[in-house]
Amino acid sequence: MVEQNFRLEFVMASENPTASEYIQHHLTNLTYGFHPDHGWSFAHGAQEASEMGFMAIHVDTMGWSVALGILFCGLFRVGAKTAHSGVPSGLLNFVELMVEFVDKSVKETFHGKSTVIAPLALTILVWVFLMNLMDLVPVDLIPYIFHAAGVDYMKVVPTTDVNATLGMSIGVFLLIIFYSIKIKGIGGFVGELTLQPFGKWMIPFNFLLEGVGLIAKPISLALRLFGNLYAGELIFILIALMPFYVQWFLSVPWAIFHILVIVLQAFIFMMLTIVYLSMAHEHH
Repeated sequence: MVEQNFRLEFVMASENPTASEYIQHHLTNLTYGFHPDHGWSFAHGAQEASEMGFMAIHVDTMGWSVALGILFCGLFRVGAKTAHSGVPSGLLNFVELMVEFVDKSVKETFHGKSTVIAPLALTILVWVFLMNLMDLVPVDLIPYIFHAAGVDYMKVVPTTDVNATLGMSIGVFLLIIFYSIKIKGIGGFVGELTLQPFGKWMIPFNFLLEGVGLIAKPISLALRLFGNLYAGELIFILIALMPFYVQWFLSVPWAIFHILVIVLQAFIFMMLTIVYLSMAHEHH
């Protein structure tokens, strides 16, 4: 209990914080929005955040997402500027490896013609990987730093926020609709939703099946990434509640295993995006 109180003293006002209070704090976003009682302000806790409604912004999710996006662009810009015909090393080796891997994946999976798909796939892979990678940062480290600066809440893993994963999946969904209409025309797109799999005599049933399948794509894409990273973060938080010597015994093996989850979820999000956009380019 002594170790737990030491960890919790920077986040809890109560003298005897409970495990549930610790967990709730670490799973609460830094939220800014319009509160019925306080006007435009930062929320003090999950309850106030929920009272702000749909238009509230998770400042930490947005901030870390943008920062990691800038980091991705900066790293690949440096790699592009230092490219040469010799044997690559260091950062250039990593950049070339990622580009070649994504290029191969797109050529094997995407059957249409587009100059957007490969850069989009590369962006998704590296950006989601960097956001997932934040899950390996000790759960108390960054919240402690921000608490010292006067910020009470700080979630550092954007993909543990369903708003972030759903936002990315909706972007993919809009691209699916755009390319479906661009390649097949409005008539072709509507025909796919209404004339298969059972033909023109069962249009309402066809539309129901195809509509549900279409809407399920962004939802499943978002929830798969969110669920895996949220569960991983929750386990790290539960391990942090244990005595120090137990933390090292459990957190190191879990972190090593979680590296596989971090990489795999970024890869799955990228591959499903390529597959969905490839389907949007195909005629039935």
